[in-house]
Amino acid sequence: MKSPIIAIIPAFILGLVSFPANATVYDLDTAISKVRENCSGLESKMDHLKMMAGINTGINAVGTVAGGVALGTGIVKAQKDAKSLALTKLIAVKLGELKIDNKSTLKLEDADTSKKQEDFINALRANYEKYTEKGDFKLDEDTLYGVFSPGSGVVSFTAATTGKIDLKAEKAKVDKESKMLGNVRTGLLATNAVTQVAGAVISSQNKAKGNLKEQIDRCIAATDDLKDSMMQARIENQDTTQAKQILDACGEYRYADLSKINNLATGATVSSSIGAASAGVGTVTSAMANTDATRHGKVSTEQGLNTASNVLSGVSTATSAVSTILNGVQIATIKKVVSTAQNCEKELQ
Repeated sequence: MKSPIIAIIPAFILGLVSFPANATVYDLDTAISKVRENCSGLESKMDHLKMMAGINTGINAVGTVAGGVALGTGIVKAQKDAKSLALTKLIAVKLGELKIDNKSTLKLEDADTSKKQEDFINALRANYEKYTEKGDFKLDEDTLYGVFSPGSGVVSFTAATTGKIDLKAEKAKVDKESKMLGNVRTGLLATNAVTQVAGAVISSQNKAKGNLKEQIDRCIAATDDLKDSMMQARIENQDTTQAKQILDACGEYRYADLSKINNLATGATVSSSIGAASAGVGTVTSAMANTDATRHGKVSTEQGLNTASNVLSGVSTATSAVSTILNGVQIATIKKVVSTAQNCEKELQ
């Protein structure tokens, strides 16, 4: 016959266990079933978030490349424009006179003839110290080529006694290259703008929405119930091995930080929105800078529009890069939750 003292020990221990007020302590099988009911299917939902974040990372990476190439193209275009301006000054429209340092002038009538080019080089040679004092022109003694310093728009003359230089043909070539580069920059900025808009839309939607959070909350509550059931089952000498494995795996949902996923999505949305606006304005500005009316108008207007386009290219590139980074961090955060989902569902099988 069982001792009365032994019989009351389980009841005494149960009395020491603290359960939430009015909480129902389920039997072990029921508690496991509730975890299975509330925690299953989360992996597929998190996989969708991860997939969309990955797609968005790729889109923003394309935008970053497009913006960066647009900026580089704009810089090369600025060098071409500086060269064109230097040629324009040399040709000097039927060439009444060419100003150097806004102080001295060289009388020229037609710089497209070899004879006048010889006159020009001789004049430079005669006044070499004056004209090269500030680095405006550099002269090699033997020959005459048109070689142009990209950054400054300054013309440097080197070797060529053979044949004349067709300055107008050279200018036409440079202007054609500049216009082509302007069109390329405009197209790349437009590409960047499209990727930024797409990135903003995807980021704004790629969040852990209410139904996902609610299911995770229900899953956490079910694991809490399972924990209580395990305590009772142990007192009753039941095997809790499976329950412990499920609890260890699915209990990790308690540490899933969905707010971080959403905050990263919001950050990427803001960054992409700023980038879309700057790339859109940059596209229009670049197109305006490359019209024939602008190119044949005031030099300062064209230079201002080109500078603005390059600045906007830089801004859009930077925002694309920021969005790419934020999406990458979001993927890493989502992967942690996906790992919990995989381990949990593995134990629930």
